[in-house]
Amino acid sequence: MGALQGQKARKGVFITTSSFTKEALEYVTFIDNKVVLIDGEQLTQLMIDYDLGVSTVAVYEEKKIDLDFFSED
Repeated sequence: MGALQGQKARKGVFITTSSFTKEALEYVTFIDNKVVLIDGEQLTQLMIDYDLGVSTVAVYEEKKIDLDFFSED
């Protein structure tokens, strides 16, 4: 927070590969500045969602029955 205040920033993002303490999560709700906290689990999901720093290992096809194929018209 000191770095944000020093730059007169009103918004910030803090990222950790671990997790935030309960106190840290509560603290950001009480301050005037808008601060987004991204923990390791969220970071991992964002990396997967946006294909950043990950590679595809396998792709699976999903099949369903084509009922029109079996209808007797």
